Amino acid sequence: MIVLLTDFGLEGPYTGQVKAALYRGAPGVPVIDLFSDLDPWNVDATAYLLAAYSADFPEGTVFLTVVDPGVGSDRLSAVIKADDRWYVGPHNGLFELVVRRASSVRWWDITRIPDHLSASFHGRDLFAPEAAKLANGQEPDGQLVDAATRRFPEMPDDLAQIVYVDRYGNGITGLRASMVDPKVVLEINSLKVNSARTFSDMPQGAAFWYANSNGLVEIAANQERANQAFGFEVGTCIELSRD
Repeated sequence: MIVLLTDFGLEGPYTGQVKAALYRGAPGVPVIDLFSDLDPWNVDATAYLLAAYSADFPEGTVFLTVVDPGVGSDRLSAVIKADDRWYVGPHNGLFELVVRRASSVRWWDITRIPDHLSASFHGRDLFAPEAAKLANGQEPDGQLVDAATRRFPEMPDDLAQIVYVDRYGNGITGLRASMVDPKVVLEINSLKVNSARTFSDMPQGAAFWYANSNGLVEIAANQERANQAFGFEVGTCIELSRD
């Protein structure tokens, strides 16, 4: 299967055009919309989501991940095989956490230039055809390089920020819950919140943080919008304490 993570949105033509390119190259291969509403141009937020949410997909899955503020520039393009899953997209930090946490990694720079490559839509013209080839079982069309030369060591292992706000107003963070003691108090915009197991353990309207179903720390409120209560958005920083 091919899994899409982009900031293209569902409004307008962009996601549909990418899917059409995938269908041309790999008809019959399922295409899953995982995230179409990633924070625009926010590479860092996407990197932590990708590492967490790709882990449960089966080996052989192709992740077409495009958040690309440098499209049309001289930034590199990448195909990565990490723990037998494929990742395709711009080389701008999107894949750093996937690579860092993988036990096996191979990295190719995409060197093929399609006959029709727009300056502003590499997701459709470059990355989608490459993802389709991988989904068909073909080898990457690029140059195998040392993955160590393509790293972003300045990115922290865990990011104490909101990286996604879902439709319920819950704030997903870049923190792995396994790395945060349940006794830790989170502070966001001068408001503090303790941990709980799940929504039904809290009174209606009560805020808490918990380990979400993909292993990230998430700030929520039972049947209320935590983003409104705390005033957070993607990029809002979080402090951890033991108050």
